[in-house]
Amino acid sequence: MCGRYASYLPPDAIRTIFRAVNPPPNIAPNWNVAPTQGALVLRRHPESGARHLDVLNWGLVPHFTADPKGGRKPVNARAETIATTPMFRDAFQRRRCLVPADAFYEWQATQADKIPHAIARLDGEPMAFAGLWEGWRAPDGSPGGGVLRSFAIVTTTANATLRPLHERMPVVLEAADWPLWLGEVAGEPGGLLRPAGDDVLRAWPVSRRVNNVGNNGPELLTPENVSVGR
Repeated sequence: MCGRYASYLPPDAIRTIFRAVNPPPNIAPNWNVAPTQGALVLRRHPESGARHLDVLNWGLVPHFTADPKGGRKPVNARAETIATTPMFRDAFQRRRCLVPADAFYEWQATQADKIPHAIARLDGEPMAFAGLWEGWRAPDGSPGGGVLRSFAIVTTTANATLRPLHERMPVVLEAADWPLWLGEVAGEPGGLLRPAGDDVLRAWPVSRRVNNVGNNGPELLTPENVSVGR
Protein backbone atom coordinates (compact mmCIF):
# COMPACT_ATOMS: atom_id res chain seq x y z
CA MET A 1 0.00 0.00 0.00
CA CYS A 2 1.01 3.64 0.01
CA GLY A 3 -0.35 5.87 2.75
CA ARG A 4 2.33 8.56 3.02
CA TYR A 5 4.96 9.98 0.68
CA ALA A 6 7.30 12.91 0.05
CA SER A 7 7.05 15.37 -2.83
CA TYR A 8 9.53 18.20 -2.36
CA LEU A 9 10.95 19.06 -5.79
CA PRO A 10 9.83 22.52 -6.97
CA PRO A 11 6.75 22.40 -9.24
CA ASP A 12 8.75 24.01 -12.05
CA ALA A 13 11.29 21.18 -11.91
CA ILE A 14 8.50 18.57 -11.92
CA ARG A 15 6.88 20.37 -14.83
CA THR A 16 10.13 20.09 -16.82
CA ILE A 17 10.78 16.43 -15.98
CA PHE A 18 7.24 15.38 -16.88
CA ARG A 19 6.95 17.79 -19.84
CA ALA A 20 3.77 19.49 -18.71
CA VAL A 21 2.65 22.49 -20.78
CA ASN A 22 0.68 24.54 -18.26
CA PRO A 23 2.17 27.02 -15.78
CA PRO A 24 3.37 25.20 -12.65
CA PRO A 25 0.89 25.29 -9.76
CA ASN A 26 1.77 27.03 -6.52
CA ILE A 27 2.29 24.35 -3.89
CA ALA A 28 4.84 24.07 -1.08
CA PRO A 29 7.25 21.14 -0.76
CA ASN A 30 5.86 18.37 1.40
CA TRP A 31 7.92 15.64 3.04
CA ASN A 32 4.85 14.00 4.60
CA VAL A 33 1.99 13.97 2.09
CA ALA A 34 -1.06 12.40 3.73
CA PRO A 35 -4.55 11.40 2.56
CA THR A 36 -7.00 14.30 1.97
CA GLN A 37 -4.13 16.69 1.22
CA GLY A 38 -3.54 18.32 -2.14
CA ALA A 39 -0.60 17.00 -4.15
CA LEU A 40 0.91 17.30 -7.62
CA VAL A 41 -0.53 15.04 -10.33
CA LEU A 42 0.42 14.83 -14.01
CA ARG A 43 -2.58 14.11 -16.25
CA ARG A 44 -3.83 14.67 -19.77
CA HIS A 45 -6.16 17.63 -20.03
CA PRO A 46 -9.67 16.27 -20.83
CA GLU A 47 -10.14 18.71 -23.72
CA SER A 48 -6.72 19.34 -25.26
CA GLY A 49 -5.03 16.05 -24.38
CA ALA A 50 -1.89 17.98 -23.40
CA ARG A 51 0.06 17.10 -20.27
CA HIS A 52 -0.96 19.23 -17.30
CA LEU A 53 0.57 19.36 -13.84
CA ASP A 54 -2.17 20.12 -11.34
CA VAL A 55 -2.93 19.89 -7.63
CA LEU A 56 -5.53 17.23 -6.81
CA ASN A 57 -6.81 15.88 -3.50
CA TRP A 58 -5.47 12.52 -2.41
CA GLY A 59 -8.46 10.23 -1.93
CA LEU A 60 -10.54 9.31 -4.98
CA VAL A 61 -14.09 10.69 -5.22
CA PRO A 62 -15.79 9.00 -8.21
CA HIS A 63 -17.84 11.22 -10.51
CA PHE A 64 -21.00 9.28 -9.62
CA THR A 65 -20.70 10.02 -5.88
CA ALA A 66 -23.87 11.55 -4.44
CA ASP A 67 -22.14 13.47 -1.65
CA PRO A 68 -18.31 13.69 -1.35
CA LYS A 69 -18.61 14.36 2.38
CA GLY A 70 -19.66 10.78 2.92
CA GLY A 71 -18.62 7.43 1.53
CA ARG A 72 -15.22 5.97 0.76
CA LYS A 73 -12.35 8.04 -0.62
CA PRO A 74 -9.72 5.37 -1.34
CA VAL A 75 -6.12 6.53 -1.52
CA ASN A 76 -4.98 3.26 -3.12
CA ALA A 77 -6.39 1.11 -5.92
CA ARG A 78 -5.35 -2.54 -6.28
CA ALA A 79 -3.84 -3.22 -9.70
CA GLU A 80 -5.42 -6.66 -9.81
CA THR A 81 -9.00 -5.33 -9.75
CA ILE A 82 -9.05 -1.75 -11.10
CA ALA A 83 -10.35 -2.89 -14.49
CA THR A 84 -13.48 -4.45 -12.96
CA THR A 85 -14.18 -2.66 -9.65
CA PRO A 86 -16.96 -0.06 -10.12
CA MET A 87 -15.06 2.43 -7.96
CA PHE A 88 -12.08 2.46 -10.36
CA ARG A 89 -12.90 0.91 -13.74
CA ASP A 90 -14.11 4.08 -15.47
CA ALA A 91 -11.09 6.06 -14.32
CA PHE A 92 -8.81 3.20 -15.38
CA GLN A 93 -10.24 3.35 -18.88
CA ARG A 94 -10.31 7.15 -19.26
CA ARG A 95 -8.49 9.02 -16.50
CA ARG A 96 -5.08 7.60 -15.74
CA CYS A 97 -2.39 9.88 -14.30
CA LEU A 98 1.13 10.00 -12.89
CA VAL A 99 1.85 10.93 -9.28
CA PRO A 100 5.35 12.40 -8.85
CA ALA A 101 7.07 11.38 -5.61
CA ASP A 102 10.60 11.73 -4.30
CA ALA A 103 10.13 9.01 -1.68
CA PHE A 104 7.39 7.08 0.07
CA TYR A 105 7.11 5.56 3.51
CA GLU A 106 6.32 2.07 4.67
CA TRP A 107 6.16 0.61 8.16
CA GLN A 108 7.81 -2.73 8.93
CA ALA A 109 5.79 -4.64 11.48
CA THR A 110 7.71 -6.43 14.23
CA GLN A 111 6.45 -8.29 17.29
CA ALA A 112 6.72 -5.15 19.38
CA ASP A 113 6.53 -2.20 17.03
CA LYS A 114 6.24 -0.75 13.53
CA ILE A 115 9.46 0.72 12.16
CA PRO A 116 9.10 3.44 9.49
CA HIS A 117 11.21 3.23 6.35
CA ALA A 118 11.66 5.59 3.44
CA ILE A 119 11.87 4.23 -0.11
CA ALA A 120 13.30 6.06 -3.12
CA ARG A 121 14.85 5.35 -6.52
CA LEU A 122 18.46 4.20 -6.51
CA ASP A 123 19.28 6.57 -9.37
CA GLY A 124 18.06 9.61 -7.42
CA GLU A 125 15.35 10.49 -9.94
CA PRO A 126 11.77 11.18 -8.77
CA MET A 127 9.35 8.29 -8.97
CA ALA A 128 6.20 8.31 -11.06
CA PHE A 129 3.42 6.31 -9.41
CA ALA A 130 0.62 4.99 -11.59
CA GLY A 131 -2.53 6.82 -10.56
CA LEU A 132 -6.19 7.31 -11.37
CA TRP A 133 -7.99 10.65 -11.19
CA GLU A 134 -11.60 11.77 -11.06
CA GLY A 135 -13.54 15.02 -11.33
CA TRP A 136 -16.66 15.28 -9.19
CA ARG A 137 -18.99 18.11 -10.15
CA ALA A 138 -21.29 19.67 -7.60
CA PRO A 139 -24.98 19.90 -8.58
CA ASP A 140 -26.00 23.21 -10.15
CA GLY A 141 -26.85 25.79 -7.54
CA SER A 142 -25.33 23.88 -4.62
CA PRO A 143 -23.23 25.81 -2.07
CA GLY A 144 -19.55 25.77 -2.98
CA GLY A 145 -20.38 24.43 -6.43
CA GLY A 146 -17.52 23.49 -8.71
CA VAL A 147 -15.34 20.52 -9.61
CA LEU A 148 -13.51 18.46 -6.99
CA ARG A 149 -10.54 16.70 -8.58
CA SER A 150 -9.03 13.78 -6.71
CA PHE A 151 -6.70 10.83 -7.24
CA ALA A 152 -5.65 7.41 -5.98
CA ILE A 153 -2.32 5.58 -6.28
CA VAL A 154 -2.29 2.13 -7.89
CA THR A 155 -0.58 -0.61 -5.88
CA THR A 156 0.71 -4.06 -6.73
CA THR A 157 2.58 -6.89 -5.01
CA ALA A 158 5.90 -5.94 -3.45
CA ASN A 159 9.21 -6.67 -5.12
CA ALA A 160 12.15 -8.30 -3.30
CA THR A 161 13.37 -4.94 -1.96
CA LEU A 162 10.04 -4.05 -0.33
CA ARG A 163 8.80 -7.51 0.66
CA PRO A 164 10.51 -7.46 4.09
CA LEU A 165 8.56 -4.27 4.86
CA HIS A 166 5.12 -4.87 3.35
CA GLU A 167 3.33 -7.13 0.89
CA ARG A 168 2.19 -4.22 -1.31
CA MET A 169 3.90 -1.31 -3.06
CA PRO A 170 2.96 1.51 -5.46
CA VAL A 171 3.27 0.80 -9.18
CA VAL A 172 6.40 2.76 -10.19
CA LEU A 173 6.38 3.57 -13.91
CA GLU A 174 9.52 4.17 -15.95
CA ALA A 175 9.65 7.22 -18.23
CA ALA A 176 9.33 5.08 -21.36
CA ASP A 177 5.96 3.83 -20.09
CA TRP A 178 4.44 7.23 -19.28
CA PRO A 179 2.88 7.79 -22.74
CA LEU A 180 1.08 4.43 -22.63
CA TRP A 181 -0.21 4.94 -19.09
CA LEU A 182 -1.43 8.43 -19.91
CA GLY A 183 -3.21 7.19 -23.05
CA GLU A 184 -1.00 9.15 -25.44
CA VAL A 185 -0.18 6.02 -27.44
CA ALA A 186 -2.18 2.90 -28.19
CA GLY A 187 -1.62 -0.21 -26.11
CA GLU A 188 -2.74 -2.17 -23.09
CA PRO A 189 -2.00 -0.17 -19.91
CA GLY A 190 -2.77 -3.14 -17.69
CA GLY A 191 0.52 -4.68 -18.76
CA LEU A 192 2.35 -1.93 -16.87
CA LEU A 193 0.84 -2.87 -13.51
CA ARG A 194 3.76 -4.86 -12.15
CA PRO A 195 6.28 -4.46 -9.32
CA ALA A 196 9.36 -2.33 -9.95
CA GLY A 197 12.55 -4.24 -10.72
CA ASP A 198 14.53 -5.38 -7.71
CA ASP A 199 17.36 -3.01 -8.68
CA VAL A 200 15.21 0.14 -8.96
CA LEU A 201 14.52 1.14 -5.35
CA ARG A 202 16.32 1.38 -2.02
CA ALA A 203 14.89 1.50 1.50
CA TRP A 204 16.23 2.79 4.81
CA PRO A 205 14.85 3.26 8.35
CA VAL A 206 13.82 6.76 9.38
CA SER A 207 12.61 8.55 12.50
CA ARG A 208 9.20 7.83 14.01
CA ARG A 209 8.53 11.55 13.62
CA VAL A 210 7.04 10.64 10.25
CA ASN A 211 4.20 8.88 12.08
CA ASN A 212 2.71 12.29 12.94
CA VAL A 213 1.32 14.03 9.85
CA GLY A 214 1.98 17.34 11.57
CA ASN A 215 5.73 16.78 11.23
CA ASN A 216 7.16 17.99 7.94
CA GLY A 217 10.67 18.69 6.72
CA PRO A 218 13.72 17.09 5.06
CA GLU A 219 14.82 15.60 8.39
CA LEU A 220 12.06 13.00 8.01
CA LEU A 221 14.21 11.32 5.34
CA THR A 222 17.38 11.24 7.44
CA PRO A 223 18.57 7.63 7.93
CA GLU A 224 18.19 6.51 11.52
CA ASN A 225 19.06 3.43 13.51
CA VAL A 226 15.65 2.60 14.98
CA SER A 227 15.64 -0.08 17.66
CA VAL A 228 12.58 -2.26 18.19
CA GLY A 229 10.43 -1.04 21.07
CA ARG A 230 11.99 2.42 21.15
